[in-house]
Amino acid sequence: MGTGPFAVPMFHAILESPHQVVAVVTRPAHAPAGRRPPPNPMRDAAAAAGVPILDPERINDPDSIAEVRAISPDLLVVCDYGQILSPAALGVAPYGGINLHGSLLPRHRGAAPVQWAILAGDASTGASVIHMTPALDAGNVIVAKETPIGDAETAPELERRLAGMGVAAVLEAIDLLAAAGPGSTPGVPQDATRVTRAPRLAKADGLVNWSLPAAHIERMRRALEPWPRTATFLHAGAERPPLRVVLEDVALIDESVGGPAADPTVPPGTILTANDAGLVVACGDGTRLVIRRLVPEGKRSMSAAEFLRGHALFANARFG
Repeated sequence: MGTGPFAVPMFHAILESPHQVVAVVTRPAHAPAGRRPPPNPMRDAAAAAGVPILDPERINDPDSIAEVRAISPDLLVVCDYGQILSPAALGVAPYGGINLHGSLLPRHRGAAPVQWAILAGDASTGASVIHMTPALDAGNVIVAKETPIGDAETAPELERRLAGMGVAAVLEAIDLLAAAGPGSTPGVPQDATRVTRAPRLAKADGLVNWSLPAAHIERMRRALEPWPRTATFLHAGAERPPLRVVLEDVALIDESVGGPAADPTVPPGTILTANDAGLVVACGDGTRLVIRRLVPEGKRSMSAAEFLRGHALFANARFG
């Protein structure tokens, strides 16, 4: 059961294992009138492999449950599916269901664990395989694999690594389940006192609050690719309307850029210096951030030098 790209490496690995994939259950192929359906990498992978596809609108409806029961699965393997399974849906398989999740549970339960691990500044994260319950990401952890988060790693880069790590974790979990027998609940219960949430992102999550430290804004830039991205508004002069820009490449202050020393009295968002190396912006706690590439609204991506050739900045220019 899966829809997004995180499930695809696991799917291919199970196909190549001694186990038989009897069907793929995925999201229905809906699209607004005149538009293409949204991407569904799991549907594409299943079709290419010749595996039967089921795409119920609501997996917990009696008819949907009956459709899955009719193919007599031993185990439901769920990843990046998009619906929470009811006890009745989980009950169609003697071994229940397992779920591959992109964090070290119970940390970052929810739809966006990879992004929230970077946003939180976690030094490491991982892939967890749990024995499923009707509660979101709350079952026993059967297998967990840990990995450090790179200093410059973006969410898409980290997600690809975790999806690859999940292959071995899922195959190991299946072997453990088979050894334990149907009806068993292997794994380690999650510590409820350590639960954190990773809710689905909204477009507003990408709007920069310059009163936050520069390190947090730099993590936003990495975590919120490719959506909703990290954006702000440039206020370049009273006679000009604010210009929305996407921050495409930023860095914590590099002394080679130059500019004044950090000053906690400078209002956050103030552009301290602007030259070909970047725009140095005051952030919270007296920290500074360098913007090296940006995307003005309605324009292409450009370097700071290219941007400055087309945009005159007046005194007290600021982002906010």
